[in-house]
Amino acid sequence: MKKVRIGVVGAGYLGKYHAEKYSQMGDVELVGVVDVDGLQAAKVANSANTKAYKNYHDLIGKVEAVSIVVPTRAHFSISKDFLENDIDVLIEKPITTTLKQADELISISEKRGLIIQVGHLERFNPAVLALKDIVHNPRFIESHRLSVFKERGIDVSVVLDLMIHDIDIIASLVKSEIKNIHAAGTAVITDQVDIANTRMEFENGCVANVTASRISTKNERKTRLFQQDAYISVDFANHEISIVRKNADEINSLIPGMEIKNLCFTKGDALKDELAAFVKAVGNREDPEVTGQVGRDALKVALSIMEQIDYSQKQLIGL
Repeated sequence: MKKVRIGVVGAGYLGKYHAEKYSQMGDVELVGVVDVDGLQAAKVANSANTKAYKNYHDLIGKVEAVSIVVPTRAHFSISKDFLENDIDVLIEKPITTTLKQADELISISEKRGLIIQVGHLERFNPAVLALKDIVHNPRFIESHRLSVFKERGIDVSVVLDLMIHDIDIIASLVKSEIKNIHAAGTAVITDQVDIANTRMEFENGCVANVTASRISTKNERKTRLFQQDAYISVDFANHEISIVRKNADEINSLIPGMEIKNLCFTKGDALKDELAAFVKAVGNREDPEVTGQVGRDALKVALSIMEQIDYSQKQLIGL
């Protein structure tokens, strides 16, 4: 089988892992790693046994596809350059900073028959994959994504950095349009919103309450879902799902009359699976799991949440 020629643009915290995973795939030729920091590019390229470049334009003509793992503000311009040179792109989330930019990238890809995959990594978490067969018409969802502070992703708000994962997962499970959004948040350490909470009300009646923080004293990624026949608790970090259902025969259960079932999944490698899915989509010329439109839909909700937060903050200071 012909190897897919791929490059990685951005050799920072996440980009180095993209390069590492690609270098281990038998159906990939990792052509090069790009970073404006030449020393960092060389370091990552050396560990991945490939070439280092300082200018991403040097990859054009050498690759069929690229991972774009740079600050969000550069997603649009770099992705556009590659798409206009008929190169498929995997863009780390969020897809862009504006809906107009996302629409332009999607339009270019559709006209040229190219692939855009957006890096919503949690889509490849074993627990999330299992939810597809467990969750049916949820009525209430509560989600918490807490992280200790890290010097990455702080060029955007916690909504675009962390909460967008849960926005995407919840949208894929609820399968209904959002009717109302109520949100609040504030900056604490950075110049961007570091902690946020939103209540999303869907057209089908489902309500989701979502909290994201990057200034927590612990890491936590948990979601609880309630539907007519069950309560489902998901621990994304530990790949565990607990399901509580009615069962009149259960008299010795922790909750009388309720059956409690715990599912555990092997840790796996979500990033490797995500990149492998991209390579497969490129090789087979098929739509990826997380298309540009899926990424655009998540961005639309995230930006609406940020608009609510901005409005609330202006109201507080009397603007």
